[in-house]
This record gives sequence, structure tokens and C-alpha cells, in this order.
Amino acid sequence: MQVIVRDNNVEQAMRALKKKMQREGLFREMKERRSYEKPSERRARERAQAIARQRKAARKRLQREGLLASPRRRSSSR
Repeated sequence: MQVIVRDNNVEQAMRALKKKMQREGLFREMKERRSYEKPSERRARERAQAIARQRKAARKRLQREGLLASPRRRSSSR
């Protein structure tokens, strides 16, 4: 992974690097590798994640077809 530092602006380069790492899923992978996960726990977690992905896809499909109400957007009152 490569980030270009422009005008000695390291903070901006760090933000770009963090964003890239987040998009690639590196932080999630590092968190998962902190401790050993038994194969049975890994299968259960992956199965649960697959079910959640399928439910999310079905919910999105129903929203696009108009059979399910879209989630309400929160208005930011800052």
C-alpha cells in the first residue's frame, strides 16, 4: 500500500493511509488475529456473517422494489 506525501503534510497522508486500510479491511483482520480462534468458532462466525450479508441484500432488494420502506435519514442538529 502506498500513500504520497505532498508538501510535507504527513497528517493528510496518514488520514489517506488510514482510509485505505479501512477500505481493505486491514483493521478488522488485525482485530481477528489478536487471539486464537478455534476452527469451530471461525465456522460459526463466518456462517453468521454470511447470513447477515444475505439478509442485508434481501432487505436492500425489497427496498429497491418498493415493498419495504426505506430507512429514515437522521437529521444532524449540530
